[in-house]
Amino acid sequence: MEIKKEINGEQAVISLNGWLDTKSAPDFEARLASLPVDVTSLTLDLAELEYISSAGLRQVVAAHKKMNGNLTIINVSDEIKELFRMAGFDKKLNIQ
Repeated sequence: MEIKKEINGEQAVISLNGWLDTKSAPDFEARLASLPVDVTSLTLDLAELEYISSAGLRQVVAAHKKMNGNLTIINVSDEIKELFRMAGFDKKLNIQ
């Protein structure tokens, strides 16, 4: 999986390409941990995300908690939207 991170002041955008699964979740977790403390809002761009496992879903929830709810998820495929819906995350997360 490829992870791109852009920071502009208090806003960060992380773009994911490939699979967010057990193998790649630790890399995503490390990127979240490396965000500067002054970043208060995070956008996850999932335009290139092909698959997300339960380990990946846990990391998305961790990102939501780290940002105190200031997480927006954009460019989500129908298949991944369905996974968020089945997990009940569509009610808790800002998915656009």
